[in-house]
Amino acid sequence: MNPADIARMVVGILGNMISGFMFLSPLPTFFNIWRKGSVEQYSAMPYLATLVNCMVWTLYGLPMVHPNSLLVVTINGSGCVVELIYVIMFLIYSERTKRLKVFLLLLVEIFFISALTVLSLTLLHTVKKRSAVVGTICALFNLMMYASPLTVMKMVITTKSVEYMPFFVSMGTFGNGIAWTTYALIRFDPFIAIPNGIGLLLSVAQLILYATYYKSTKRQIAERKLTGKGQVEPTLSEVVLLPNPTIPK
Repeated sequence: MNPADIARMVVGILGNMISGFMFLSPLPTFFNIWRKGSVEQYSAMPYLATLVNCMVWTLYGLPMVHPNSLLVVTINGSGCVVELIYVIMFLIYSERTKRLKVFLLLLVEIFFISALTVLSLTLLHTVKKRSAVVGTICALFNLMMYASPLTVMKMVITTKSVEYMPFFVSMGTFGNGIAWTTYALIRFDPFIAIPNGIGLLLSVAQLILYATYYKSTKRQIAERKLTGKGQVEPTLSEVVLLPNPTIPK
């Protein structure tokens, strides 16, 4: 194994660790759901979006689609399991109408990944073609997930408050972007490098916003406490989509 391959493996393992942390970050939310026996106003969409993202990246990393991508498979395969557990909890603890919606969306995702897998393996007869088609779809999904915090960034600028743009999520996205962009550049893979490079830039923008409005946020919170005026806080899952950690996150 040459030095470039060793470096790529080390960076990929680091990327797996960061992405794994991001997959597990909603655990406190689901502990509360389990404790209360209700999903209340939490949205299942971030977890459904992350699930389908992980599924397409798992397909991309398979040897018959894109060889030498074991670390892409390990993290996204693990992400599939974790996100599926989250979605199942929504099916268990949601009211009937929301449960039906989540179930139908889950079926659509399963049908989509099944169709993509069958069509890729039967109609595309070379690894190069499979990598190009599946990789393009993966990159598009990644870009959509990395772009999801843009609405939150707009809210931050409007309100001059980073109260609903969690710092650790932004830091996790930043670290994730660095790891997977580096991984993709060591042995150039445009389908991983491009979306993660863009995601890295967006995460830097989030951290700049956080530094810019941190003091004004503290001031606003202090003023609310002094005046005794409460504020209904939206849940994290309602204001931001967790970026695909592999991305490949």
